[in-house]
Amino acid sequence: MSSVKNYLLLTRPNFLLLVPVCVLAGVAASYFTSGTINVASLVLASVGSLLAHMSVNTLNIYFDYKSGIDFNTPKTPFSGGSTILTSGEVEAKNAFIFGLMMLAAVFGIGIYFIVVYGWAVLPIGLGGIVIIYAYTPYLTKLPILTELIGPGLGFGLMTLGTAFTQTQTGSYSSIAIVASVIVGLLVLNLLLLNEFPDMDADKIGGRKHLPILLGKKNTAVIYCAITVAAYVLLLVSAIAGILPLLALLGLLTLPVGIKAMIGALKNHSDTPKLIPSLAMNVLTVQLTPLLMGIGIIIAKAVL
Repeated sequence: MSSVKNYLLLTRPNFLLLVPVCVLAGVAASYFTSGTINVASLVLASVGSLLAHMSVNTLNIYFDYKSGIDFNTPKTPFSGGSTILTSGEVEAKNAFIFGLMMLAAVFGIGIYFIVVYGWAVLPIGLGGIVIIYAYTPYLTKLPILTELIGPGLGFGLMTLGTAFTQTQTGSYSSIAIVASVIVGLLVLNLLLLNEFPDMDADKIGGRKHLPILLGKKNTAVIYCAITVAAYVLLLVSAIAGILPLLALLGLLTLPVGIKAMIGALKNHSDTPKLIPSLAMNVLTVQLTPLLMGIGIIIAKAVL
């Protein structure tokens, strides 16, 4: 019989820490503009964001099981799919139902926000719902869209949606949009580098992500370009006054990001040697928005 623990493992709890980081970035952006925090909306947005991530992780495992990818993917601490379904610890149909139940809860929260804030929030909610369900069975099989419309846009919308639901009238601010793009670029890179060890199994499963299309060497260059773009956007936005200067606390992760880039360029085709870069990439993706958000909040507090 499947245990509660096994169902929780379907959600990939080690990756769920990304949710509060993205939510914090959105709250910080809104707080800098309004000077207030709507606690009720924050709690609801946080729950919705967490359920969204849990749902997409669970459905990813289900669809990877159905396609056979999880039977062939080499495991690393940061990639390699899941053995929950391949080992029979949870029945596939039950995992699918579990993922859909969480998606339904996200849909319900979205309806609430539409009632409160109007139809302007619909693009965020609808985009999120589509990405959650369509990501593994459809988007991963479309060239380039795997990274851009999957986690990149998905987590960017999470940050933007959190900021939106913190406003009194429901509106999009320039600081929230910039913060969301920075988050989106970083999370895009989280998936991009994690795809390297999985490339052969993903190819068998019909996926068409960048390492498969362009090769690992060329994709490593793209990974570095995206990392640099995220840092440059943070720097330029602060200099231009869109973000407060204290948002540049996010640049404290630059040494770790540089090490991750060097490792990706050097060890892109050697999975054991690439693992330290995967770890440093995770730290970069987690800590950069966290420090940026903290800096924005401090900047508002001392104004």
